Amino acid sequence: MTLLYEQISAHVLEEIRSGVLGPGDRVASEMELAAQFEVSRITSKRALEVLREAGLIERIRGKGSFVVQDLPDLEGVTTPLRGRIRSRPARKRPGTIGLVVPDVSEAYGLELLRAIEERCADHGVHLLVRRTRGRQPDEEKAVDAFVASGEVDGMIVFPVHGDYYNASLLRQVLDGYPIVLVDRHLSGIPVAAVHTDNVAAARALTERLLERGHQEIAFVSPPPLNTSSIEERLKGFRAAFGERSPSDLRAHQLTTLRATLPGSFTPESVDADVATIRAFHAESPEVTAYVACEYNLARMLDRALASPGSASRTASAGSRSAPVIACFDSPGDPISGTPYLHVRQDQEEMGRQAVDLLLARLRGETVPNLSLVPFQLVDADDN
Repeated sequence: MTLLYEQISAHVLEEIRSGVLGPGDRVASEMELAAQFEVSRITSKRALEVLREAGLIERIRGKGSFVVQDLPDLEGVTTPLRGRIRSRPARKRPGTIGLVVPDVSEAYGLELLRAIEERCADHGVHLLVRRTRGRQPDEEKAVDAFVASGEVDGMIVFPVHGDYYNASLLRQVLDGYPIVLVDRHLSGIPVAAVHTDNVAAARALTERLLERGHQEIAFVSPPPLNTSSIEERLKGFRAAFGERSPSDLRAHQLTTLRATLPGSFTPESVDADVATIRAFHAESPEVTAYVACEYNLARMLDRALASPGSASRTASAGSRSAPVIACFDSPGDPISGTPYLHVRQDQEEMGRQAVDLLLARLRGETVPNLSLVPFQLVDADDN
């Protein structure tokens, strides 16, 4: 059976043989071929790569594909093309993946990066990394630079927090460029994404606090708008209260904190958020437990509420000296242990799946738009 990319490459070969395309002439682009043959850009890109490896076209970065000036003997070219001329073996090279990531830390991201690098090494794939420092303009530049360079076959992207979606990322997704997202997804956008079931994780974390007698619990986060991980954690937090009958259970929200947003983690912004937390708790002293959507917010809560370490570790309503704090991704300490009840995401599995899904896409396979990885609830004294 002739594959779709072979049909496209055979079509272009026939145009060269018949003289429709001559030396130096521009060949239809990936997008033009994809539209003409009603295929994805992955398929049309593979067809052009086959033609290039066969020595029939050259691909010039930022300009397009052109018939080579010195054509080989066309009688020696197989059809459908298999990526080579009989007299010349195909050039083989390992693939290259681009990784776009806001930043990494011990709390979150470092294990993910390690897993992606190790999985790429297992497959003999090169990895190029661009760090955006959590800034959306830098993320757009990184995505555009990877695509324009032609150096990578596809991308794994860890999207930054944002009040709106990255236009460059959306454009590449809609154009069919091979992309897999990690940690979060773009709601309503058909792109493969690997992340924790944030709804289930936040719900489980909140239910653990409810089971331990806490009746007034507050969820703490930056503004959740268009950041799927925060939106889903807030949804899971609310869901934990939805099926419980006692009328004295109350869910509170503080979702206006800014210090942990990209580029905002400064002493001044931390001080401002700490003051906001103190004001919130002064107005709601009945709150006995807080669910922080990330580790650094848990640390800020700890400072704002002046809770000693022993109070933070005691996840029950019996200790009234300070509210209990729970969060996502609290790093362990081999000496003092883990300070908070928390959700531990499986970053290693997330990284492995992201690489596997992207490589499957590059092979032309259909992959799911959503892949969920498991999580674990860890108590403060479990380490």
